[in-house]
Amino acid sequence: MGELRLMKGNEAIGEAAIRAGVDAYFGYPITPQSEVIEYLTAEKPEERTGMVVLQAESEIAAINMVYGAAGSGKKVMTSSSSPGISLKMEGISYMAGAELPCVVLNVVRGGPGLGTIQPSQADYFQAVKGGGHGDYKMIVLAPASVQEMADFVQTGFDLAFKYKTPVMLLSDGVIGQMMEKVELNDAVPRWTEEEIVEKSSWATTGKKGRERNIITSLDLDPSSQEKHNQKLQAKYREIIEKEVRFEEFQCDDAEYLFIAYGSSSRIAQKAVKIACERGHKVGLLRPITLFPFPEKKIQQMIAQLKGILTLELSAGQMIEDVRLAVEGKIPVKHYGRMGGIIFTPAEIVEALEQKIIGG
Repeated sequence: MGELRLMKGNEAIGEAAIRAGVDAYFGYPITPQSEVIEYLTAEKPEERTGMVVLQAESEIAAINMVYGAAGSGKKVMTSSSSPGISLKMEGISYMAGAELPCVVLNVVRGGPGLGTIQPSQADYFQAVKGGGHGDYKMIVLAPASVQEMADFVQTGFDLAFKYKTPVMLLSDGVIGQMMEKVELNDAVPRWTEEEIVEKSSWATTGKKGRERNIITSLDLDPSSQEKHNQKLQAKYREIIEKEVRFEEFQCDDAEYLFIAYGSSSRIAQKAVKIACERGHKVGLLRPITLFPFPEKKIQQMIAQLKGILTLELSAGQMIEDVRLAVEGKIPVKHYGRMGGIIFTPAEIVEALEQKIIGG
């Protein structure tokens, strides 16, 4: 059993990064994720593990520091919140194109624009549909607890290095700021230079008797650039086939289904109980990976369902992926709140009765 602590989600991310043998964190403070860099700075991980922690002069500088460190085969991460992630998107697209692994945390706040510092889930499109320019995807993990904030750091790096791709942890101000008991894994050592060469043969670690490694997202020859894009698309298809993760709650005999991720899924669990007490057979499907999305699981459930209600702290974004999966075979409606307001379980049940059961 690992060490038990009471921590904020943002703090758990920082401690998990140290214990996961991360080589470097480059970031910039923005509410509601500033505790990540504050925790890392206070913990002085350079004295514990040799991990570098640096506050860059901007979000743009931070992501390009991540690019450089990732290119040398290092385990490197950054974090921000909505407007800051927007500034990082060019660098994330470059890293996807150059096939470099990293972990990016977005603790989402309300928008658009500077918006509010309260929680939101309105960055779903930005995370899942690319966000930056070009035909690229990121693996997107959606933690729903402080425990998962910690656990998904190592999971994120495992996936990032397996597929040579950026991985995003899409959280929000609820999970980032709330305090819960978390079990922390024992620390693992950072990779040695020899291990980096072994695990990352593509990295710029010095020529040392081999052909040089060139890391870039630039290719001015259209035919070779198309081949590179085809390679990326094949990788994304493999991810879709192998890496879908989800959680079910009372779905076996459900006639109606809530679909929610992150903090919304926690509220939805209570809504399921209330709905069942009112005589409705309701289950909850919680996507853990937003890309790849659990499309096949939804399709498998269609025959038993009368309708689906998607729950998001936004105007409705994930609902588009649900509707694509359903292919018009059953009704799919959305219920959400915006501007940093969080819905209640009672509101969800009322929306179910109005939009689906009585709709």
